[in-house]
Amino acid sequence: MLESVGVPAPQGAANLIDTDYQIGQDNYQARPLGVSIDIHGAVFAVSSLMILAFVVLTLALPEQATATFDGAKSWINAHATWFYLLSANVFVLLCLGLIVSPLGRIRIGGAEATPDFSRISWFSMLFAAGMGIGLMFYGVAEPLTHYGTSLAGTTLGQDGVRTDWAPLGAAAGDPEAAARLGMAATLLHWSLHPWAMYAIVALALALFSYNKGLPMTVRSIFYPILGERVWGWPGHLVDILAVFATLFGLATSLGYGAEQAAAGLHYLFGIGDGDVTLVLLIAGITAVAVGSIVAGVDKGVKRLSEINMLLAFMLLMFVVFVGPTLLIFTGFGKNIVGYLAELPFLSNPFGREDVNYSQGWTTFYWGWWISWSPFVGMFIARVSRGRSVREFLISVLLIPTTVSIFWFTAFGTTAIEQVQEGFEGAVSAELPLQLFMMLGELPLADITSFIGIVLVLVFFITSSDSGSLVIDTIAAGGKIDAPKPQRVFWGVIEGAVAIALLLGGGLAALQAVAVSAGLPFTLLLLAGCYAIVMGLLSEPRPGKTVRPAVSR
Repeated sequence: MLESVGVPAPQGAANLIDTDYQIGQDNYQARPLGVSIDIHGAVFAVSSLMILAFVVLTLALPEQATATFDGAKSWINAHATWFYLLSANVFVLLCLGLIVSPLGRIRIGGAEATPDFSRISWFSMLFAAGMGIGLMFYGVAEPLTHYGTSLAGTTLGQDGVRTDWAPLGAAAGDPEAAARLGMAATLLHWSLHPWAMYAIVALALALFSYNKGLPMTVRSIFYPILGERVWGWPGHLVDILAVFATLFGLATSLGYGAEQAAAGLHYLFGIGDGDVTLVLLIAGITAVAVGSIVAGVDKGVKRLSEINMLLAFMLLMFVVFVGPTLLIFTGFGKNIVGYLAELPFLSNPFGREDVNYSQGWTTFYWGWWISWSPFVGMFIARVSRGRSVREFLISVLLIPTTVSIFWFTAFGTTAIEQVQEGFEGAVSAELPLQLFMMLGELPLADITSFIGIVLVLVFFITSSDSGSLVIDTIAAGGKIDAPKPQRVFWGVIEGAVAIALLLGGGLAALQAVAVSAGLPFTLLLLAGCYAIVMGLLSEPRPGKTVRPAVSR
């Protein structure tokens, strides 16, 4: 029977999987120069060497790298958009089904497990890690963009294919309808679907680790499918793919954060926002993130996440009460209704005519979120022991969705109203600068813009140290208490990859790599849906006869 080395044993009734595998049995342990290392030889070696080779080649051959990135993104947009959209719908439906099913009563970590963190700390960590930088980067930019393209209407090329970027059928010449459609098109990318992707990975990892006694690593999810082969090369490949997806999805977010922080510093203080600034910014913030990594989850990630949530709440409330307050509060309900009304059409995977929106926006987002899902999912799993499946899914899926809708309503409504009143500064600015241009039209612009920069930087840090924690857990064979020097190594690598991608093609390269990294992992998530159901069915439930756990 498995010994729970590095993973807490279940508390109360749980159905452990019968396997002779010992967590960490394939690890290489040593203390070179007094530094402790505890790594899974195959996963760590293959992952780190291939990622280092990627960084070197991207920096050495930037033009060829850019061409490769663009080619991969174009192929996926043309041939795999339907697959991304269909898979994302499956994840949402499974999560909603589990919430209302009797399986929702099962508790993560055993029938008598209690939560490790308070609700406020737990929610702060999962939300800050989940999409903090994205909310800052796209909070103004995306509603404003979709509003403008919807208002402009549709255009056709010579081949009869639409060349505009408007969602669905647009809303030509109708500002009210364009605002409503633009907000719905934005909320598609930031509400149920991305959080369902995170929830699937998080629930699967938590279930098979805390309830089944398997290592906290992605391969454990596939035990019902692969059996004991999961400890061999099939499992190694799953974990290596998870490391790649996590690292490149995280690097995409770090790159966006660096672009926006540099734009904000240039806007406020006149500091140059070229490549040198970006490299120095990423290097400096990576160094701070490494310090947070060394401090650990309780002292580092937890405290930074709580600080971030407080600052984000303050900025949100400022925009709400200084901006068009009545429009924001009335628009919140209208945007929920509009989002739900348009959801079946915006998430439809087949027969889409709005190819630029569905491929250029939605496919990018689904690839980005799925790339992030091993990272965010494992981090959420790490801090969610003691929650019931129903409480877990409601908290991870519905509460962040509500907060995201309110965030985009506040920032998007304010920006759109400024445009309707004749201010073109935000809509004509580059994406990283649009937030600061919108804030510039409100009182205390210098103060709020500075807070915005601090938020981006702290989100940057929390994402980096959370990501390092997760990647190290995978590369350490599922141990959640591996030596800290390994986390430092991955923190440095994350910064290096972000620098390489920015210098090797900028935001376009970041988008291309995120879309590409997410595609193969989508297949693993679909298999993980089956594994979750099988795993939950074998767990003890009051008054139910339990199926035996999966065994050899």
